[in-house]
Amino acid sequence: MENGEIPENANEHCPGPRSDSAGKSDSCQGCPNQQVCATAPKGPDPDLVAIAERMATVKHKILVLSGKGGVGKSTFSAQLSYALAAMDFQVGLMDIDICGPSIPKMLGLEGQEIHQSNLGWSPVYVESNLGVMSIGFMLPNPDEAVIWRGPRKNGLIKQFLKDVYWGELDFLVVDAPPGTSDEHISIVQYLQATGIDGAIIVTTPQQVSLIDVRKEVSFCKKVGVEVLGVVENMSGLCQRLTDFRFTKLTENGEQNDITERVLGYMREKAPEMLDLIACSEVFDSSGGGATQMCQEMGVPFLGKVPLDPQLCKAAEEGRSCFADQKCGVSAPVLKSIIEKLLVMNQWREELQQIGE
Repeated sequence: MENGEIPENANEHCPGPRSDSAGKSDSCQGCPNQQVCATAPKGPDPDLVAIAERMATVKHKILVLSGKGGVGKSTFSAQLSYALAAMDFQVGLMDIDICGPSIPKMLGLEGQEIHQSNLGWSPVYVESNLGVMSIGFMLPNPDEAVIWRGPRKNGLIKQFLKDVYWGELDFLVVDAPPGTSDEHISIVQYLQATGIDGAIIVTTPQQVSLIDVRKEVSFCKKVGVEVLGVVENMSGLCQRLTDFRFTKLTENGEQNDITERVLGYMREKAPEMLDLIACSEVFDSSGGGATQMCQEMGVPFLGKVPLDPQLCKAAEEGRSCFADQKCGVSAPVLKSIIEKLLVMNQWREELQQIGE
C-alpha cells in the first residue's frame, strides 16, 4: 500500500487508502485492508503530482465515451486520431478499455510491444506523430482474458498516465470502455487537475443505445466534464449500388446470386445507376435518434456517420479511412465532424498561435 496505491486484494470501487472515506465507506465493508486504511495517514495522492508533470506537455485531452458497447466508439477514436495526425498535429491515443483492447488491431499494431527508456514507457508509433498505448501490447497471448477487479484496472490507468513518455502532444485521445464504471471515474479523477477539454460520446440511432447514452451525458455533467458533442454512428447502411450482392429467393428459401445479371442489365439499360449510393435504415430511429436526444439534454450534435462496410474493413485492416478513396461514403462525414470539433473549440487557431 506504498504511496497510496490501491491494494490488489481491495474490494471493487475502493476509494483509495488516502481518501477521507478510506475504511469507512460502504465499499470498504469486508475488505481485508479495512482496518489499515481507516487508521492510515490521509493526504493528497503523490502520484497525481507525477501525472500532472507528465500531462503538462499535452495541450488537449479528449475522452471518447459510449453508453453502450458495440456502437463503434473505438473505430471513431482510431479514425479521429488518424485524421488529427494527417493534419500534422502531434497525437497520442490511449486505450483504457482494459478488458477489450481493440485499438492495437484498428491501428495495425498487433504483435507490437511496449519498450522502456530512462524517460518511461514509450508508446508504440504508427507514424512519427501518432503514438499509441494499450494493455493489448502487454498481453503475451491476444486471446488471454483480462480478469481484473476495479483497483487493478485503476492502477494500470494511473501507470499509463504517470509512466508513459508522450513528449509534446497537441492531442491525447482517450478511448474508454462503454458505461460509467471504475475506469471512467479514475480517468476523470486523475486528469481533472490537468484539464480535460471534454468528451465525445458515440451512439447508434435506436432507443436501446440512447437510453444508456443519456446516462453517459448525465455522468459527464455530474463529474464536470464538458460534452463536446454526440456522434450518431451506423446511421443507416450506405454503400455504392455496385458493391451490393443481388439475390433471388427460391421457393425453398435458398438465395440464387444474380449480381452479374443485375449489373449487366444496369450497364446496358441504365448506366447512370452505377454511380448511385443505396441507403437503408438498419436501426429504428423513429424516436428522433441522437439529434432529438441532444436537443432534449442540451448538448451539441456533431453528425451522423453511415454504416459503411468499407469503413468496417479499414478498421479490420488497421488503416486510416482517409488514406484513399475506398471509404467514399463515410470518410467525408467523419472529416466534417472532426473539422466541426476543431472550429467549435478553436483548437486549430490556438495551436497555430502557439507554434508561431
